[in-house]
Amino acid sequence: MSRIEGKRVAVLVEKFYEDLELWYPVLRLREAGCTVEIVGPRAGETYASKHGYPCKSEVAAADVRAQSYDAVIIPGGYSPDHMRRCQAMIDLVTEAAKLGKVLAAICHGPWMLCSAKCLKGRKVTGFFAIRDDVENAGGVWEDAACVRDGNLVTSRTPQDLPAFMEGIMAAMAEAKTH
Repeated sequence: MSRIEGKRVAVLVEKFYEDLELWYPVLRLREAGCTVEIVGPRAGETYASKHGYPCKSEVAAADVRAQSYDAVIIPGGYSPDHMRRCQAMIDLVTEAAKLGKVLAAICHGPWMLCSAKCLKGRKVTGFFAIRDDVENAGGVWEDAACVRDGNLVTSRTPQDLPAFMEGIMAAMAEAKTH
């Protein structure tokens, strides 16, 4: 039995997500025995990736609570810019941060962490173009494949996905179950 088997994970989706940054965590966590739910602004809606690959949300952000999950993962691409236009998506991330849930973001995903106002004094990375946004939100920028600051796990690009998943799985293994 894996140390994370049986844990529940929300993976956020919106249009223009980066294909690998959504599907790699979803599939790896399902293989590890986690229950993974795709959470979007609306339930049952199909969102196209940057490359056109579809992902159908299973539940709406307004219909879930962070306490129901052990982790929340925010893929990058351009989807975080669309996610943060939905208050329920921001509220879910904000609630997860306040509860100390494992919170993971890759690429442009830290934009959601900026909107959730949970970066002050936290070590974080992401796609280099959002460094100013992260620092303006109080984050301490580090350029590394994976930066882990307690329950917060961040990475830069799809090439960093193996390190990102190691960070997420380690954080989940150490965290208390919801």
